[in-house]
Amino acid sequence: MDDLESLSHSVWECKYHVVFVPKYRRKRLFGELRRDLGEVFRTLARQKECAVLEGHLMPDHVHMLISIPPKYAVAQVVGYIKGKSAIHIARTYSNVRRSFVGQHFWARGYFVSTVGRDEKTIREYIRRQEAEDKRQEQMRFV
Repeated sequence: MDDLESLSHSVWECKYHVVFVPKYRRKRLFGELRRDLGEVFRTLARQKECAVLEGHLMPDHVHMLISIPPKYAVAQVVGYIKGKSAIHIARTYSNVRRSFVGQHFWARGYFVSTVGRDEKTIREYIRRQEAEDKRQEQMRFV
């Protein structure tokens, strides 16, 4: 019951596991931005009354556990975060990223799953994703 949030006429607990990727899954470009994006995502989420509870920036995709109030659609919040972060990337790294035109950094679409009561499992999955990817990469070359 500690995780419940409230608005003026509702009490809620809406948490989502969201995954999205940069266009063409460009690992080289994503690595340069990795340090900056975590705070950008958190700031943008706060502007929509949301909270990034857990997150991990992989070389070619983003994992987020995000709490979104029921007054916002998940698509609206994810679209806002992707759009505004793309503008930030274009403004901040425009001299570095000549291969992207305008503010088109993220690929279209995303994965989303409701968390429900498996929040602990989702948090662990997000934390361990990079180590698991490395392990699977090593298995391919054996």
